This record gives sequence, structure tokens and C-alpha cells, in this order.
Amino acid sequence: MSALKSAAPIHFGSFLVTPQVFHQTPLSFALVNLKPILPGHVLVSPRRIVPRVADLTAAETSDLFLTVRRVGRMVERVYGASSLNIAVQDGVHAGQSVPHVHAHIIPRKAADLDHRGGTDAVYDMLDGEEGDVGKAFRDADTTEQSKTRARFPVVDNEGREPRSHDEMKGEAEMLAREMEMEPLD
Repeated sequence: MSALKSAAPIHFGSFLVTPQVFHQTPLSFALVNLKPILPGHVLVSPRRIVPRVADLTAAETSDLFLTVRRVGRMVERVYGASSLNIAVQDGVHAGQSVPHVHAHIIPRKAADLDHRGGTDAVYDMLDGEEGDVGKAFRDADTTEQSKTRARFPVVDNEGREPRSHDEMKGEAEMLAREMEMEPLD
């Protein structure tokens, strides 16, 4: 089901993310990332806002990971990846920056992070400022409220900026179309 057809607002923690959502099930949703580590980096989250994996029901857990599997296949296909990093930071001391369970799906290719130290650099990026989804959302909310800037502020040393709402909406629309082609199995 495409989120673009949904009338109900969707929240990721306290953040309204409806335009970023590209796929929904009755219990989960997938959204584009405000500040992706690599192109195609998306998140999958349960619809019910709960902070930890242990707080999920059995049905939510099953639906979340079946959605991760399906979205992962699509992301790998669309972004020409040969592998995926799938990560869940379960709790603040594990690096979780938004207290709402979510799985990162990051498409990977050979040598894609060689310039950052190699394949495992993704873990430092997830754990560091680049993976701080909550900070990026808070910065975006501040920027949207001010309406004085066309772009979000820089939040890391590389100068990589979070994307605009229009950029994320465009990617969400494209990925929604791609999800419609993805088998249900």
C-alpha cells in the first residue's frame, strides 16, 4: 500500500513523517531517510510508537522484519546494490537517537566506503553524528519553523546536508512505485 494514498498522519517518534513514507502495512511503515549514509538508506518502523524491540508484540515483530526483508530486496534492486547493512540500534546506549524502534536498511556495493576506511566504516557512521537520525529531524524541524533558509544546516564534518522535504517526497514517490512491483512473498 502506498503511503501517498493514506489520510492518517504517520509519526516517527514525535516527528510527522507522512510525506517521507513510501510503504505501509497494517503494522509497519518504510520511510526515506532525512540524511542517508549512502544513497537508498531507508528506515522501517512499526506504526505503534515504542522505544525498544522488547516492547513490540509478536505480530509487530513479525511484520516489521517481513517488511524489512521486502523493502531490502527492493532497495537492493533499485540502487544496484550487491549487499545490505540492516541495523537496529535498540536503546539509547546502542546509539538509538529516536525512541521509536526502527531498522536502517543501507544498500551496499563493492568499495562504496573505501574512502572512509572500508566496509565496516558504516558502523562508525551509524554510531556517530552521521547516523543521528533524531538530531537531523530536530534540525529539520527548527529549519522548517524558521522558514528563513532554503536548506537544512550542516550537521557533520563532510558538509553533507539533510535533504529538503521536496527531495525526500520525490524519492518516497519513486520508491512507492517500485514497491508496487516488489513481490509479496
